[in-house]
Amino acid sequence: MEDLYLSVIIPCYNEEAVINETYERVKRVLCDNGINRHEIIFINDGSRDETFNTLKMIAAADKEVKLVDFSRNFGHQPAVTAGIHFASGDIAIIIDADLQDPPELFPAMIEVYKKEHCHVVYGVREEREGESWMKKITARYFYKLIKNLSETPVPLDTGDFRLIDKAIINEFKKITESNKFIRGIISWIGFKQVPFYYKRNERLAGKTKYPVRKMIRFAMTGIMYFSKKPLKICVTIGLFCTVLALFLILYVLYGYFFSDKAVSGWASTLIIVIFFSGIQLVSLGLVAQYVANIFDEVKNRPEYIIAQKINF
Repeated sequence: MEDLYLSVIIPCYNEEAVINETYERVKRVLCDNGINRHEIIFINDGSRDETFNTLKMIAAADKEVKLVDFSRNFGHQPAVTAGIHFASGDIAIIIDADLQDPPELFPAMIEVYKKEHCHVVYGVREEREGESWMKKITARYFYKLIKNLSETPVPLDTGDFRLIDKAIINEFKKITESNKFIRGIISWIGFKQVPFYYKRNERLAGKTKYPVRKMIRFAMTGIMYFSKKPLKICVTIGLFCTVLALFLILYVLYGYFFSDKAVSGWASTLIIVIFFSGIQLVSLGLVAQYVANIFDEVKNRPEYIIAQKINF
């Protein structure tokens, strides 16, 4: 494996409980499997614990460890983006610091990359240990929703744990949008991409950095940035409601002129008004979200701000 220069990209946010173990396991895997040409890029995403100080000590002892420190917490996807921007390897592997995705799988992923002559080897979770039934159900239906709505096929049950080569890295660097859905973007880039099935472990220590609020925001980013179908659905619902309203008007006119029964009923009128108003507000909200995304892109602010870099 010495002919390939490997970049390992590890975003970190408040991972003091696990960061030493993460480094040691990654380094052990690289050394034990003869991957001598490598760099380990840690991105400190504005951690408020001792993560950054621990990483500084690691970087001082190992010059193959490179450290990017953000000025504040910008989020997981900007942290991964920064890692890809600074990666100088022939291939790069993206892995989270919590060790749910085992670094011991690196050699097998590299073998798949060589055997298949592909550009991406993406991890597919066959099992998800240590996660609640709610997390598993919401994740499953999120990926199904993305698959059905997106114009670009996004594989089911995948995260950012994947191997990408120089071709993907170079094309990714050209993409300048602010709010990135990285697994979707890599699928959109194309080239040959093959799955790698594995069992996802329970988090080694610490707490998840993706509570429900962040999961919903992440899902909205994935849907809004990769699909115009929600807008098309709103148009379809609007047309259906318009046709339904026309039939209701004809029914009311028929009842008024040709039926002995008078047209009455405040309750039914109120229900219809609330129903159509709800549809209009939901549709308006979707349109507003798309406009807000455009607003974010037009501002053209950087995705992240770097406070300092070490060992570059």
